[in-house]
Amino acid sequence: MSTVGITREEIREYVHQYNLQPHGTRTAWLEQQPFSRATFYRWNRTVFDGDLDRNLVPRGHGSMNTTPSQRSAFEKARAKEQAQQQTELEALRERVRQLEGTNEALGKAIGLLHSLNEQEPAPSTRSEAKNSSPRKTN
Repeated sequence: MSTVGITREEIREYVHQYNLQPHGTRTAWLEQQPFSRATFYRWNRTVFDGDLDRNLVPRGHGSMNTTPSQRSAFEKARAKEQAQQQTELEALRERVRQLEGTNEALGKAIGLLHSLNEQEPAPSTRSEAKNSSPRKTN
């Protein structure tokens, strides 16, 4: 399989984009791409049924092959999952921003407390210890 100049991740992305195209627009989409249709179909089979990392292309028959409708369903589920993950990621980033703001406010409050503590008069330097127990009678 010749993939000169195209990385495995780019190949996977092309395959995912193709399978997300609405029915009837895939041929037009393929014609706009910088590779041949035969190359793309080999990539498509390799991504879904073979092993792209080891450049293993599956045989063209048997029960192990996925159908185009299965591939489309897989890609739609993948796109939905990615959208959910993106939403969750944005929520987590917002929470991190809130916590960083809280940490900054706490840091300023601690600094203010330290500065107020420094302004208080120093404790007496007398080293006499006062006896707090009552006097004992003889």
